[in-house]
Amino acid sequence: MAHYGIPALYTLFVWWFSTGVILFLDGLPKKTFPYSIAAAAVLYVLALWGITASSHDMTVFGAYCTFTCGLIVWGFNEITFLMGYVTGPRTTPCPPDCKGWRHFVHAVEAILYHEIGIIVSAVLVTAASWGEPNQVGTWTFMILWLMRLSTKLNIFLGVPNLTEEFLPDHLAYMKGYFRKRPMNWLFPFTVTASTVIATVLAVQASQLAATDPHQAAGLTFVVTLMVLAILEHWFLVMPMSVVPLWRWGLKSREWFRRLDPRRTGSRRAGAASEPGDDAPTAAARTDTTAEPVHRARRVKRPGGTTLTVSLDRATDDCVFRAHPAPVRAAVPPRG
Repeated sequence: MAHYGIPALYTLFVWWFSTGVILFLDGLPKKTFPYSIAAAAVLYVLALWGITASSHDMTVFGAYCTFTCGLIVWGFNEITFLMGYVTGPRTTPCPPDCKGWRHFVHAVEAILYHEIGIIVSAVLVTAASWGEPNQVGTWTFMILWLMRLSTKLNIFLGVPNLTEEFLPDHLAYMKGYFRKRPMNWLFPFTVTASTVIATVLAVQASQLAATDPHQAAGLTFVVTLMVLAILEHWFLVMPMSVVPLWRWGLKSREWFRRLDPRRTGSRRAGAASEPGDDAPTAAARTDTTAEPVHRARRVKRPGGTTLTVSLDRATDDCVFRAHPAPVRAAVPPRG
């Protein structure tokens, strides 16, 4: 039990915790993103070094080390994507009338650089453990890549539950490439194939538990990741959300919105603009539906006449609009 029970629990915890950390960092103000990316880059380099150093270690510790390093390499690609640093050449929504092959090309353009970055990481991970007996790190990265690619394709083709809650505000334009529909033709094939592979690997892990603890632990890591990915696929078509699992990671978005309501496209009433804020556009400054407030100003003129000017002031204190008003000459009072 210890040969595959503890690795399964370790995989479950690291997968859940690392996902929550990435979501939490991605919900912080954008000025913190360079620091998060820099820290992730340092971990990325250390993880590649860890795979190289542990790829010849056929102990259980070596399996844990290379598995963790493979997850860190994958996490670097995820955080650079979610923070908007490595996405694709297309950063606008797809036109509403776009369909078929053109729509697919636009979707690929939206994530092209991200996919290229994953390919580069896959090459580096493979090169770091090339020819060595410990391939757990490579297995880990490849399984994550293939299962995430399957998830992306299923979301593109259409599923009921798109999990849009995890997409940050600065990547909201990518929702235009999602499709909501009861089912797609790819889902049954991907889930069935993944389940069969995971079952075969689980049987092998149970058979190697007594004779080869390293291989048993490594296969358990891979099987657990595949089971979690299969569950993620099922959540795409089930009427339930996985958001509660990472509610703590999404808290940073709620905190930031409270501190800076402009993140949701609104301002607090009466809030003063801070230095560095973007100037509001003319359309944002003018409320054409606001009911004007009429004020009259009387100006005395030589000869005893009085000029009355009517001014309209919008309800927003920061906006003044002067409209031409009729000028009338007031008759001076008698006596």
